[in-house]
Amino acid sequence: MLNQIELSRADLNLLVLFEVVYEERHVGRAAERLNVSPSAVSHGLARLRRMLNDPLFLRTPKGVVATARAQELAQPIAEILARARNVIAMAEPFEAATSRRRFIIGAPDGVSAVFLPPLLAGLKKTAPLVDVSIRQLLPEQRESLPTQAWRNAFLDLEDRVMDIAVVPVDEIPARFHTVPLYDEDFVIAMHANHPFAKNATLDRYVEMRHLMVSLTGDPHGFVDRALEQQGQTRRTAITVPNFMFALAIASESDLLVAIPQRFAAIYAQRFSLVTVEAPLPLPRFKLNAVTPRVATMDAGLNWLLGMLVSAANEVAHPL
Repeated sequence: MLNQIELSRADLNLLVLFEVVYEERHVGRAAERLNVSPSAVSHGLARLRRMLNDPLFLRTPKGVVATARAQELAQPIAEILARARNVIAMAEPFEAATSRRRFIIGAPDGVSAVFLPPLLAGLKKTAPLVDVSIRQLLPEQRESLPTQAWRNAFLDLEDRVMDIAVVPVDEIPARFHTVPLYDEDFVIAMHANHPFAKNATLDRYVEMRHLMVSLTGDPHGFVDRALEQQGQTRRTAITVPNFMFALAIASESDLLVAIPQRFAAIYAQRFSLVTVEAPLPLPRFKLNAVTPRVATMDAGLNWLLGMLVSAANEVAHPL
């Protein structure tokens, strides 16, 4: 295993070599990118093969082909190098206009799809070389306490798997720094000719078939808990893992789906969907950007938090 190799005898520059050869699939092109000779790349590959105990790349008339082991290692090596580059970038004064850092933001897709358009527009203007990766987050099902429902997001933040999590949680553990973004309500979406749109009562609602967003496939969520308080239940005919998929399914079926109101305002019309207010009280969610307190010493991360606040202001107060 890569993480079991004694680092004192390992040349981590060989991981950069692995990444470039894996991407180029050609020794000559890899040498050009690294500004070294093809012979130096070949010698480096020989050392890499001994270090990782695998041929890694097999020669062909058109270049090289990655072995199964090399394909398994490609992602963890890419993650190691990405973290190393971020550490180096953090050690330098952060300049948004010239920075080449990649930031990782975690959020439910119904949230990231809302703040991403203004965030990307802001990055294009002020930080054209900064890259962003989005991780989809969804709560643990059957958890009534928000801090428990989103506990995996907090663990990922502490493990530095991501830089910032945007989650609908009011009570954030004290070890995290929190920046409020905006409040969100849920509405009920359906295809444009759905009869429920003209008669959106609670009795009609529970008679309908429902679609629910659930990463694990558990068909019980906050809407069901709200229904239970009214002495009602519903039939969830299908679950899907994200809100965009839910819109696509709702547009081609008679299913009802609860989706974030701001998300609906941007995307529902594209799928020929209409929305109505929920026929029962549903909780309002406060979206917060969360990061470990120790991470706020990073000037780049503080800058990104500011960019998220600006994007959220555009979402909450559109022109």
